[in-house]
Amino acid sequence: MSSAEHERLAKATPVTCAVVTVSDTRTEDTDTSGKLLIERLTDAGHTVRTYRIVPDDAEVIRTVLVKQAGRVEVVITTGGTGIAHRDTTVEVAETLIAKSLPGFGELFRMLSYEEIGPAAMLSRAMAGVYGPEASTLLFCCPGSSNAVTLATDRLIVPQLPHLVWELLRQR
Repeated sequence: MSSAEHERLAKATPVTCAVVTVSDTRTEDTDTSGKLLIERLTDAGHTVRTYRIVPDDAEVIRTVLVKQAGRVEVVITTGGTGIAHRDTTVEVAETLIAKSLPGFGELFRMLSYEEIGPAAMLSRAMAGVYGPEASTLLFCCPGSSNAVTLATDRLIVPQLPHLVWELLRQR
């Protein structure tokens, strides 16, 4: 298959998503990061099938992520990726991921460093593939609106159809 054909097929891949905000304090009225994720994804032509706000509780996060696996192609979380005691999103995700995408976290921190300096090292943004037959992409993003904008605009949205196409064609 030619590179042009590969790119054409990838761009035509429909993507269904779930957005999960992990926070003990945010509500639908105050969840600017979750709303921003939904806006960026839908503006890019993707479908957001599920939107949830969950407390930073490992069992609750795990339950929501497991439920979405196989129902959508992509789950994006926001929040719970720092180093505070209650930040458990990454620990939960690591137990579910079958194939990691370390480049996402590496690139996120590099781009974040350009914007905020050394504080970028506090982010544990990460991504991978999980679920039945490793069929669902999972991106774990920090909770700030600036971090969500960086992750979606510079990394996730530009590659999402290609990533999903790669997953689907392997079946």
